[in-house]
Amino acid sequence: MKMFSLAAVALLALGGCAQPFAAKVSRFQQLAPASGQTFVVQAVDPNLRGGLEFTEYANMVAGKLQQQGYRPAQGGPADLIVKVAYGVDHGRERTVTTPGVGGFGGYGGYGGFGGFGGWGGPRWGYYGRSRFAYGFNDPFLFGGGFGPDVSSYTVYTSELMVTMERADTGAHVFEGTAKAQSRTDDLPYLVPRLVEAMFTGFPGNSGETVKITIAPEKKG
Repeated sequence: MKMFSLAAVALLALGGCAQPFAAKVSRFQQLAPASGQTFVVQAVDPNLRGGLEFTEYANMVAGKLQQQGYRPAQGGPADLIVKVAYGVDHGRERTVTTPGVGGFGGYGGYGGFGGFGGWGGPRWGYYGRSRFAYGFNDPFLFGGGFGPDVSSYTVYTSELMVTMERADTGAHVFEGTAKAQSRTDDLPYLVPRLVEAMFTGFPGNSGETVKITIAPEKKG
């Protein structure tokens, strides 16, 4: 599994919404070549079905599938059921120590971010816990001044899960997960970028985890 470079993680830690968006995407698939198979998009959590927010995200997923050669079922029987779940955790506080000119001292802000259990309760688009967890390292930053400077920030982990099943047998033909760390927990910002990452190079090599970087939107 390829890990984030320190430079990429530093961009995420500092940037907020103005920096490139980096996600880890894992995909497993046994898809036949797209040839007009029909599909419907559903929320894993039935309580979200018909909701305006989920409908917007479902339309994004549907648009990406149409670009790949699939067709919406348009009320008729579908060949594929596409199930979607998304969410963001409550965040974790991170502390960064910036050494001064006089010495480098200890790197207080450089620590592992390990796996976590529960996911953000009602902010998740499905019930239960994530099946995936992986580690990140926070960056340590070097700066000027005459003494160490200690600052803190909150890191949020977001995730999108997409499963494609054959409607006739229920067999899974695609399972994908996109995860990212960022300085924001704003789902309308995060989910479209996770969708973009999920369908970059779709359907991908089965069993491979890749890093996808989404360039920031141009202002003005």
